Amino acid sequence: PNAMVATSHPLASAAALEVLQDGGNAVDAAIAAAAVLAVVEPQMTGIGGDGFAILAKPDGQLSGFNGSGPAPLAATPGRLADLGVSEIDDRGPHSVTVPGVVRLWETLVEAHGSRPLGTLLTRAIGYARKGYAVAPRVAFDWARNRDKLAADPGAAAAFLVDGKAPEAGATMRNPALADTLERIAKEGAKGFYEGPVAEDIVATLAAKGGLMTLEDLAGMTVLDMPPVRHPYRDLEVVELPPNGQGFIALVMLGILERFDLSGLDPLGPERFHLELEAGRLAYSVRDLYLADPAFMPHGPETFLSEGYLDRLAARISPDRRMDDIPPALLGPGSDTVYLCVVDETGLGVSLINSVYKGFGSGICAPKSGVLLQNRGACFRLEPGHPNCIDGGKRPLHTIIPAMALKNGLPHLVFGVMGGGYQPCGHAHVL
Repeated sequence: PNAMVATSHPLASAAALEVLQDGGNAVDAAIAAAAVLAVVEPQMTGIGGDGFAILAKPDGQLSGFNGSGPAPLAATPGRLADLGVSEIDDRGPHSVTVPGVVRLWETLVEAHGSRPLGTLLTRAIGYARKGYAVAPRVAFDWARNRDKLAADPGAAAAFLVDGKAPEAGATMRNPALADTLERIAKEGAKGFYEGPVAEDIVATLAAKGGLMTLEDLAGMTVLDMPPVRHPYRDLEVVELPPNGQGFIALVMLGILERFDLSGLDPLGPERFHLELEAGRLAYSVRDLYLADPAFMPHGPETFLSEGYLDRLAARISPDRRMDDIPPALLGPGSDTVYLCVVDETGLGVSLINSVYKGFGSGICAPKSGVLLQNRGACFRLEPGHPNCIDGGKRPLHTIIPAMALKNGLPHLVFGVMGGGYQPCGHAHVL
């Protein structure tokens, strides 16, 4: 009756509940759960990835945190062209952006937590050191990524057993990752972004032709981002601003609000048709404009204006598919964990972590056990495009936590998993 947790794995939910029962708050519980997921769902998330969070206090006060990392400063279009890079290989070193999630965890704890970060990593360290049983869904994903892991010596050593993916129920350990988590527990985020762990990451990428430096890692900062709020019927939906695609969910909802959905079967073709058409319009906006906010020609408010939403909705016919919408360039082929916690005070946390594709880039720094994300694969290479890769620039991000308020107070803490699908998922849930 006092609190609630939702995660994708029972060990993570158990860790969060344990923290709550010990007197910790929702932020403490969310970070404990996220840390466990970084060990027991390595195909989906990890400390080599990124994260975002929205916090809602009981009075409706909101906070937003962007823990996504930028491209290395040296990864300019000119430098990549000189290296002969014509596309960003999602298994190559240029797809690896600075991991942001460890700095996010520390920032959240310092701003809103009630327990030391080191205490919250206890369960994660234990599972990495002593082992955990591979869950059925995790085993399914693991087997699909066997060849990807085998291609990198560090990943093969950490995540394969005699060259094979573990089966459901098998016990897996990652002692190098346990050492890294212990270092973070003692030193804070500095133990990740400076010193031996950072050196291992940089050396691993450099051996493959990567451009990341120790300065890139040490410079990782979390952005304090006031959430974007937009009404949908009797709710106010809350998303983070770019470089995430949260406002695309608000565009979808703004389009759908202009249709009478209440008389349609929620699982019927007429209603799905309207959702899909709204999605096609909203995703075309995303693919044309969404990027690091410093490079976007328009802010979210432009796309959420009543006149703009009216014009988009007017293009939809209830009985015919539109012919002239640009194709969405980002499909739902990525892997993510989402979790949410509400504690006995009413503090709500909506938190999402990801390494992007299954097992990220498939590149694992061997001494530290850090599997590196491939979020840089979301960059474009077309000069002049808002989302063209450049040094120090954050890429378009697909992962988005969400909230909804009712009468100005927290009402729903929610999110979905599934890469590019997430704005559709948010709209569909609501």
